[in-house]
Amino acid sequence: MASGTIFSQNLTTVSYKDGAQNLNGLITSNAGKKLPGVLILPAWKGIDQEAKTAAIELEKQGYIAFIADIYGEGKIPADNESAAKSSGYYKQNYAEYQKRISLALEQLKKNGAISDKTAVIGYCFGGTGALESARGNLPVAGVVSIHGSLGRDQSRKNEKLNAKILIENPADDKSVTPEDYSNLIKEMNDGNADWQIITYAHSKHTFTDPKSPDYNEVMAKRAWNHTLLFLKEILK
Repeated sequence: MASGTIFSQNLTTVSYKDGAQNLNGLITSNAGKKLPGVLILPAWKGIDQEAKTAAIELEKQGYIAFIADIYGEGKIPADNESAAKSSGYYKQNYAEYQKRISLALEQLKKNGAISDKTAVIGYCFGGTGALESARGNLPVAGVVSIHGSLGRDQSRKNEKLNAKILIENPADDKSVTPEDYSNLIKEMNDGNADWQIITYAHSKHTFTDPKSPDYNEVMAKRAWNHTLLFLKEILK
């Protein structure tokens, strides 16, 4: 199932499909072992270095990590404008986003992840996907939304939320409005969720990405440690 193409340190391409659409995710080198698994949902331009680094670090912690391909072969955004359009499509058509996440989860489990010990983490657009994983009640123990969009179409009903939820929210993220924030808390309470929001001071939207001008090294390290603590609690 996994091809021989190697990225970064020991990340291997896994090709799978959504109907006729080819998808190409990346799996860590411990694939095939029976271990807890973490699905990584990348930011709006698709699989990037931040997602790859996270996968490698998670492998060191004893997890099988799989980076999902949400857009598919031939559809990876080339610039911010196309990334905004593509990510916006999946935010609006959330059932399709949930399906792509579900297909990636299947690949994670096929590659050895223990079925009832899996979680989803996501960055930016992927952070929105982490929340959609919880909203869709996908079979995961928990989700981590890292500077994800917190807004949601308010015509959607608030449903039961089974996954444990950690939201890592930069204090100075201008894409998150006070209304988004309060609506999300209501949604999680209405869903009787086990939820937590950690807000990081002096941090703008992409504060965890070393390549971003928003990068805040101190807060990024804290956020990663909070992610690891949460994953250890729910998966080990």
